[in-house]
Parts: sequence; C-alpha cells; structure tokens
Amino acid sequence: MGGINTIFLFIFLTLFLVGNGEQDAQIEPFQTTVGSSLATADGFQSVLIRRAYKTIQAFKKKITYDPKNITKTWRGKNICRDYKGFLCDVRPDVNQTAIAGVKFNNYNFNGPNLTLTELITGLPDIVFFHANSNNFTGSIPTNLNKLKYFFELDLSNNNFSGRFPTEVLRANKLLFLDLRFNTFVGTVPSQVFGLKVDLLFINNNNFIQRLPSNLGNTTALYLTLANNKFIGGIPPSIGQASNTLREVLFLNNKLNGCLPYEIGFLKKATVFDVGFNRLHGPIPRSFQCLRKMELLNLAHNRFSGMVPEAVCSLPNLSNFTLSYNFFTQVGPQCRKLIKTGVLNVDRNCISGLRYQRRRAVCSRFFATSQSCPNARSLTLVPCRQGLSDGELASSDIESTAPSQAPAQAPRRGSYGALSPH
Repeated sequence: MGGINTIFLFIFLTLFLVGNGEQDAQIEPFQTTVGSSLATADGFQSVLIRRAYKTIQAFKKKITYDPKNITKTWRGKNICRDYKGFLCDVRPDVNQTAIAGVKFNNYNFNGPNLTLTELITGLPDIVFFHANSNNFTGSIPTNLNKLKYFFELDLSNNNFSGRFPTEVLRANKLLFLDLRFNTFVGTVPSQVFGLKVDLLFINNNNFIQRLPSNLGNTTALYLTLANNKFIGGIPPSIGQASNTLREVLFLNNKLNGCLPYEIGFLKKATVFDVGFNRLHGPIPRSFQCLRKMELLNLAHNRFSGMVPEAVCSLPNLSNFTLSYNFFTQVGPQCRKLIKTGVLNVDRNCISGLRYQRRRAVCSRFFATSQSCPNARSLTLVPCRQGLSDGELASSDIESTAPSQAPAQAPRRGSYGALSPH
C-alpha cells in the first residue's frame, strides 16, 4: 500500500485544489528521493517504521468491527507495501522511511473504546490524519503541537461529542481542519478563527452561540458553518477576509439581523450562502462589488425591498436564489436572469410575477417588518470611490449573463462538505 510517490501526489492535489496554490503557510514536505532507509536488523524498513508497527498493532486490538477487512492487511513488517490506510515517505530531517499519512476514510471502524489519542501520538511523523466515516470517540490528543509535519486533520462523521475540542488549537501548523458531522455542542472558541488554515469545516454539529466578532480573522479559503444553531448577525469583521475567503456557507442556522455591508469587501468570493436563517432587511448595495460571485443564496429568510440591478449584473453570477423572502421589485436586468433560470424569486411579493406569496401574507409582513440599525451603511459601495448612497446602474457593469438557462452548478468544495462522506 502507498509507495514513496503516493504521499506527494496526495499533498500536491490537496494544496492545489484547496489552496489554489496561494496558501501562506510554507510546507516542508517529505523528500521525494528515498536515500538511505536505514533498515533494521529485524526486518523493518527503519527504526521509525518499527516504532509505528507497535502503535498500529496496539490500535488493531481496539477494532472489533471492520466490515471491509482492512485490518487483515495489517500483518507483517512491510507496512508501507501491505497495510491499507497507511502511507509512507522519507522523513527529511533524519532521512528515514516513516508513516507519513493515515487515510481511514469510510472504513467504518468500530469498537467499545475506539479512541485515537494513542494512535496519533504513536505516529509522530504523520503529515495528515483522515478518518471520515468511522466511529471514533473520546478526546483528541493534547500534544498536536509536537507533530512536526502535521498539516491536516479530518475527524468528520464520527462519534465525537461534548465541547469543541480545543486541543486542535495546539496544532499550529494545520491547513485543513474538518470536524463536521459529529455532535459537538456549546460554543466555538474565537481562537479557531485565528488558525492559519485553508479549509475549516465545522458544519452539522450542535454549536449554539453568536458568531465570534473576530470571524473575519480567518485565513480559510473554504469556510462551512452550516447546519448548526448559530444566532445573532454576521460580524462586520467578515470583510477582513477579503484576500482569502472563496466560499462561505452559513445556511440553516438561526442567524438574524441585517447583512453587514462589509460582505462587499469579499472580492475573491465565489460562493456565499445564508439560506434558511432569520435575516431581514435589504440586500446591501455593496454586493455589487462581489465581481467573482457565482453562487449567491439568500433564500428562506425575511429579506425585502428591491433586488439591486447591479447585483443582477455581476459578470460571473450563475445561480442567484432569493426564493421565500419578501422582495417587492425587480428591474430589467434581474428579469433577464429570471427568464434564463439564473435568478429564482419564487414566493416573494413581486407584483406581476408567477409563484408569489398571497397578498395578505405580504401585508402582514410589512405591517410588522423590522428596520436595520445601520441602514446608511447598506447604501455604501466600497469598490466605487466617491459613491456612498447611490447604486451602479446595470450599464456600468460589464454583463455576461448567459443567453440560455445554465447547466447545474458544479459540485463545490464547500457544498461537498454538506454530505457526511
């Protein structure tokens, strides 16, 4: 299993696809040349492999359910060739072959005490630990900071519970942190958004709190907070992630309030989803600055007002969903997107369009609708100097709206995280 070049292909693809070649962290990957493996007299490829052998065999005894018979391959001394789930490479500082990665995805391991602390701490040379869709439980090692080459941790779709595992904050080299589809509860420490990660997935847990005010400190390119119980508004600090954030999913929480105009600073964002929340107010004029936006979802909230023509003129917009809100007007450019299938405004309060809410429902909403505390800021357009309370006309933005209904949007990294596997 594995082979010396496998680990490099994996790391390259991960960093290229997730970081798009622009990550700030400087990874020191294992060397591509084998060099001296320093094989031991008792038949192991190196002293490091012999040490890993003892750890793996001890962990094997914890597994009582192995539906794919993975552990039947964990026999003998040639771990790098034979053991499924383990990948090897040469550790650069000592020039010895070592276990460089663990990939247990979809193995469905189970056992009465299937913890991972001893396994991870017993494999101190690993670059990544991926264990999606198993039945791990218990705690996370407290000494992750001692793992010199540890960059990726995926514990998604397991049986972890309790508070947020603050132990991961010690892993100061992490670029990839995936804790989705567990049953963590309580709050997410603000320090999480100070981790220098490219990818942060904590969706599908039971976190309940106001989003930390330092949310915008995140370096994540892909940020998924969906399907939790976050409350309150989106912090204005989100605009500070303008040079990094590509995709962000807030959908299906309990967020309320108005959208901050600082979202318009996200000049590299291609996906923004706040569907299925309790947000209200108009679409900020600053959204016309989201020139790279492709998929924009505000459905199933309490938004109202006119759909900005300049937002409908964004050059890369291919999926714009506003259904189940209380918008009242759309202009010519937006109507073009409705016709081509890019824009969905079903179940709003727009006169003359099909599939709108009943008039009585709209009247009740507007009789009690809430205002935004910083209404003036919602007219700001940060990408246009000197423009504070006006809106770009549709003619001011180059339009590349498709002439026919687009195909289904491609499967994206962030939306892929909404599936447990």
